[in-house]
Amino acid sequence: MCFMLNIEFLKITIVILFMRILLVGEYSRLHNSLKEGLQSLGHEVYILAGGDGFKKYPVDININHSYNTWFLRKFKAMIFRFTKIDLSGIEVYRKAVKGLDQLPDFDIVQLINETTIKSTAKLEVKFLDKVLKKTKKLFMLSCGVDYVCMKYMMEEVPRYSLMSAYIQNKSLYNTYRFQLQYLEKPFVALHHYILENCKGVITSDFDYHLPYLKYNSDKYLGLIPNPINVDKIKYKPIEISGKIKIFHGINTSGVHKKGNKYFTEALKLISEKYASKIEVQVTEDLPYNQYINIYNNCHILLDQVYGYDQGYNALEAMAKGKVVFSGGEKEWEKYYNVEEDEVLINVIPDAQQIFKKLEKLILNPSLIYDISKNARNFIEKEHNYIKSAEKYLLKWNNA
Repeated sequence: MCFMLNIEFLKITIVILFMRILLVGEYSRLHNSLKEGLQSLGHEVYILAGGDGFKKYPVDININHSYNTWFLRKFKAMIFRFTKIDLSGIEVYRKAVKGLDQLPDFDIVQLINETTIKSTAKLEVKFLDKVLKKTKKLFMLSCGVDYVCMKYMMEEVPRYSLMSAYIQNKSLYNTYRFQLQYLEKPFVALHHYILENCKGVITSDFDYHLPYLKYNSDKYLGLIPNPINVDKIKYKPIEISGKIKIFHGINTSGVHKKGNKYFTEALKLISEKYASKIEVQVTEDLPYNQYINIYNNCHILLDQVYGYDQGYNALEAMAKGKVVFSGGEKEWEKYYNVEEDEVLINVIPDAQQIFKKLEKLILNPSLIYDISKNARNFIEKEHNYIKSAEKYLLKWNNA
């Protein structure tokens, strides 16, 4: 039996040697870490993306639009209002096509989302038509909102989600316009186009995994935990010589979606009661490199409230040994076989709950040391970028 398993593994290994792979789109450095894992396994990998806006993640073919100044954004909005022409959508489409033409054919192409180049639904389809001429195997990673996830959240299947604030207050429509577009006819058509033409869909965490499990798409290949480069991200043992340092990095465009108000309320309460014991730092809209440098010295990092799983920044912080406040619901605990608050602090949309969990750590600093070590061990075990890359290769080749 052991001999047969080794032969099968050898066959799979031979099949997946020396592949050329294109990763289209980038969120939170996920595709960069996957690329590093794939390259360490001997594959040729390119990223075609816009770098995720102000975060400026590295890419090989940059398709970011140029409508970034106040004047150009207003001009673009005015043109769209009167003509329904999306200037930035047209620009990124042209850049994506030009970049694609510069690249060779690929064994595998993976999209990071249904609106991979962040253009109009029709231009996304036109771009994918060109992609399909360059590969026989197209896959989609459900990372960020798509049609299936929106359907799941708007039917209020989860106890809470990033759409909770909108469901409670429809005046937030403009804030949620990007998410809500996935329920419009052109994007529903795009969803079906991708499902018809791809070999399968993979999810990156539980907030996407649960919707695909519920709607049971035949193309769903399962969950692969977010890849984290544990070789680049070094663990730094927690040292508390004075005040306990708490960091809250805010992306202002996502305050409603991540539930930042609950962190803000909890920080106000904890600062009033324990001003002599803690030091709080809050930042807004920092590029990725600045963001990680600033939180390096904190002990506790506040990530997001509206999640059943951790965001990518949270995972990188856990790899460094930070005590992260984020999603870690019962479904997630069962899947990874961990106890509540063992490797991170699970939070819900309740400022009092967050306050009490912060208070518990402040009064029991030894817990911070324990969770810090557990967090790093968890990332090494479940999110190692090379192991993750191997899982992608197996799913891609077995699809």
